[in-house]
Amino acid sequence: MRPPVQALIGAALLAAGRPVTRQEMAGVLGLREEAAARALETFAQTLRAAELGFEVEAVAGGYRLVVPPTLTAHLAPLLAPPPLPALSAAALEVLAVIAYRQPVTRAEIEAMRGGSASTVVTLQERELVKVVGRSPAVGQPLLYGTTERFLLEFGLVSLQDLPPLEGADFSHLLRG
Repeated sequence: MRPPVQALIGAALLAAGRPVTRQEMAGVLGLREEAAARALETFAQTLRAAELGFEVEAVAGGYRLVVPPTLTAHLAPLLAPPPLPALSAAALEVLAVIAYRQPVTRAEIEAMRGGSASTVVTLQERELVKVVGRSPAVGQPLLYGTTERFLLEFGLVSLQDLPPLEGADFSHLLRG
């Protein structure tokens, strides 16, 4: 006997530990993608109405279960490890250059910033950027791009959700 669709959706989102795509959910449910998307929306509405302390979030090209922001302050004693220190202004500048110009070399980052790109290492350690290849330029320097974790950390479904570069305010990204 096949479990109810709502039970499968909840179990899949909880067990995956990462965003689950519509295509993956359709496979789990044995439905077409459109039907799976409708079932996911029904599940999300049911969770919101039940006020169970978690909800469905669309992020990084998929869906995941999250705690609503209104509840996170109440959970602070349970959350570990402590948040990472806020990104420095220099790290944030380097991250913005990579996000908007990827793939990009370290030399290109330094030329655009007018300063060092040494914070690339910190951004790699935080898994916000990664090496995505090598440039065909002399010496074949490494090319950097953002990661899925970048999308997750900043609540973006895709890079197209980045604010327009002209006049963009990145001060809200100065967090751990």
